[in-house]
Amino acid sequence: MTTQVIILNGGSSSGKSGIVRCLQEVLPDPWLAFGCDSLVDAMPAKMQASDAGIVFAADGTVNVGPDFMALQAAWVEGVVAMAQAGARIIIDDVFLGGAGSQQRWQKALGGLTVLWVGVRCDSAVAAGREIARGDRVQGMAASQAEVVHEGVSYDLEVDTTHTESLVCARTISAHVD
Repeated sequence: MTTQVIILNGGSSSGKSGIVRCLQEVLPDPWLAFGCDSLVDAMPAKMQASDAGIVFAADGTVNVGPDFMALQAAWVEGVVAMAQAGARIIIDDVFLGGAGSQQRWQKALGGLTVLWVGVRCDSAVAAGREIARGDRVQGMAASQAEVVHEGVSYDLEVDTTHTESLVCARTISAHVD
């Protein structure tokens, strides 16, 4: 079976986005990339300050409400439709709900062939990246480093603590059928 979707799950500033860009370079076929950051950016600004939407707390925790969940479900269905239409897709996600987040993807993906990849990074290193980026609430990296992996099953895991994105992408690419 040919891999149709690659889903990378990891905490904020773990290195997923860099891996995605490298994957698009090293994979022989064209792959579309979508991520939870682009989903949040596509939402109305008022949803980023609403309990019904998504709230980034001062301590780095992220809470999502019913309006966010409804738009996210529609987004997931749209991504799956593209894969069913023949596009090869890479997803950069943060499973805030751990195993529950993976189960929602699994249900939507149905019979598609998926490579599940855990992206890990030492929380102190991710926190340093978070500060350097300057576009994240400090504390997100530390609060998400482990919780996003709880109960999640992977085909492959990579660790960006001391490994560059390109090396991780080549490791992942070797597992793509």
